[in-house]
Amino acid sequence: MPRLWALLLILLLFIPGLYAQELPSEDQGDIEFDSDYANYRPSLYTMGDKIFTISLGTLFPVYFAGAVENNNHGIRPVGGTGSLAFSFFINSSVFLGGELSGMFLATRGGNMFYMVPIGARVGYQFIFRRFEFPITFMIGGAPTLYLETNHFGFFMKAGASAFFRFNPDWSFGLNAFWWFAPQWPKSEDGVRYNVYGNFVELTLSARYHF
Repeated sequence: MPRLWALLLILLLFIPGLYAQELPSEDQGDIEFDSDYANYRPSLYTMGDKIFTISLGTLFPVYFAGAVENNNHGIRPVGGTGSLAFSFFINSSVFLGGELSGMFLATRGGNMFYMVPIGARVGYQFIFRRFEFPITFMIGGAPTLYLETNHFGFFMKAGASAFFRFNPDWSFGLNAFWWFAPQWPKSEDGVRYNVYGNFVELTLSARYHF
């Protein structure tokens, strides 16, 4: 009987020490967990990653100045637009590339106005979990056609997008861009009939990542 009591006493003294060595304290675990996430920054891209984007949607003429004012441009309030774009990343956030767009607008007289912007693009992308928010700037030129008149002029657009990364290959989102399309045509009488067109693009996009 004295041996049994001695064995129980030894176990009572040994077991608490064993648990103290094997189980870390809750406070220590919390500190280690917080430190792991303190500097966490999601990053899905590296230098050389590429994206191909296709976009379709609507275009709204919003402001005209110069020889064509807002009250006499004769364009319907809503048109269509689409684009193909290629981008490659030079680091985890900055990308470069090119874009080919197209747009059409009907006039109140039943005619059509066409523009085909083409140019270089640069942008910066923010990432939050599976959501991506690129800010893009494009500059280039745009052939335009209306009836028998055609013109090639300067073109610029800038805006932002919001995408959801559906899987490693595809993301889908929305775009909002402001177009600036001035025209400085030559005239035989020496008078400059400059026009400064401004449009708003709202489109849906699908991006393929490779």
